[in-house]
Amino acid sequence: MTHSFKMHGTCSTEVRFKLENGCLRDVRFKDGCDGNLKAVVKLVEGRPAAEVAEILKGIRCGQKRTSCPDQLSKAILQACGPACEGKNPDNGKQTDKKLDEGVDS
Repeated sequence: MTHSFKMHGTCSTEVRFKLENGCLRDVRFKDGCDGNLKAVVKLVEGRPAAEVAEILKGIRCGQKRTSCPDQLSKAILQACGPACEGKNPDNGKQTDKKLDEGVDS
């Protein structure tokens, strides 16, 4: 199942990914810095979701209070919630949530 999240405060407008056995699969960003986001995708593909969320959390882009990696971290945590604490992150629900934290006004 694909999780979809609208991103705010970044050049990318959306991120989609699947969670399979607790790992990230098919990560796709819409818009944003093409080269940087291709690198992020290659680095996170197949890695444990909880690990990726922890590594990317809090990264900033320039003077912004967030970044595409930070928003991906928030998306992962919203998708798997408490499951990122060691349970199966794919809870079987379709998700389409806004990532409001860290938004520049």
